[in-house]
Amino acid sequence: METLSAAENPIIIEDREELIFMLCEAAELEHMIMLQYLFAAFSLKRDEDEGLTPEQLAACKRWDRAVSHVAAQEMLHLALRCNLLTAVGAAPHFRRPNFPQRAGYFPAGVQFDLLPFGETALRHFIYLERPEGMQAEDAPGFITDLAPTPTPTGHEIVPFLQDFATVGHLYRGIEQGFRHLAEKYGEDRRFIGPPRAQATEAYFRWPELVAVTDLRSAVAAIETIVEQGEGARGHIDDGHYGQFLRLLTEYQEFVRKDPTFDPARPVQMAWCRVPGTPDVATPILVTNSLTADVADLFNASYEVLVQMLARFFAHTEEDDDELDTLSDTAVSSMFMIIRPLASILTRLPIGPNLPGKTAGPSFEYYRSGYLLPHKEAAWTVMYERLQELEATCAEIGARPGAPAGLDTVRANFHRLARKLGQFR
Repeated sequence: METLSAAENPIIIEDREELIFMLCEAAELEHMIMLQYLFAAFSLKRDEDEGLTPEQLAACKRWDRAVSHVAAQEMLHLALRCNLLTAVGAAPHFRRPNFPQRAGYFPAGVQFDLLPFGETALRHFIYLERPEGMQAEDAPGFITDLAPTPTPTGHEIVPFLQDFATVGHLYRGIEQGFRHLAEKYGEDRRFIGPPRAQATEAYFRWPELVAVTDLRSAVAAIETIVEQGEGARGHIDDGHYGQFLRLLTEYQEFVRKDPTFDPARPVQMAWCRVPGTPDVATPILVTNSLTADVADLFNASYEVLVQMLARFFAHTEEDDDELDTLSDTAVSSMFMIIRPLASILTRLPIGPNLPGKTAGPSFEYYRSGYLLPHKEAAWTVMYERLQELEATCAEIGARPGAPAGLDTVRANFHRLARKLGQFR
């Protein structure tokens, strides 16, 4: 399936601006990788009434845990990336393009789409997580004949996208950028961000979440990201790459035993409204009004989650209790809001335009701005938004034919809003 490729062009980072640019590129890359994994995990069947044998249902639950675990590690990587950014004086970066991104925004061969769990998704994940220097083919349907990104000369004053073949390739370039700039400026001028802006295990319960305050800790953060993805050098079975290979083998064995086996609900990435992106020539739209409203509720919930994370990493005068509340509310919303809403969505019809298909979470980003740096204003916006989402959830849940589970989600919105509200 794979061979070692020729030497990849090195990534050139000569100044702080170029390092920040490539760290933001890495943040967008891993953010989208994480959401792909979540979509696949959310798509898996998990109820006895979905036509599975006990053995197949047990496998679906096991695969859900495995993919969700990998997605959680990608969340850790996103936090480490925020630490790397704030360490060099930049704001955390949570923005990204919408799905799909089949060509053009990232370098050639780096493409993203939201796919249900199955062979195509797993082959795509294996391709994205392959070790540095390993050549492989992406899953069917992804573009393979794109022109490479121009190579920088090293004399540019304006940063621009540089080509990279794998996640490891990108991070080795970033690591060399840190080393070069530590030599160029010295560590005192290289690592200028306030140490208090760093996220640690104290807030997010990840032992690997190290504060980045010098070159040693920056390299340690990068090593965690690379090794959890492709595996430690000589031990690729331990990383995401090896884990997805094992999932693919197990999935193929189930299909060999029963060719009719399909572990995923019939989900299809669909938009609530026409997207403004050239990657979607003929977008699939959600035409069922109830489904569209639940999908909008999901997307708005996802966006306020991102706002809470951004506020944590770019906080100003928050004390320890307030920071703990921000991190806890953000993480809790994943389990109390995002996951249950996604489970509801994957059972709702897209509409008569696509009979038999259900709507998975599209993670649509809108053009809302970031919050002000002033604490009171920022916390008020997040608190009010959770209250608005609670009211919307209650209104949708009161309609005839509303799906089960919305009342529990509404109560969870209320709990999270109350938690934030105590500090306003």
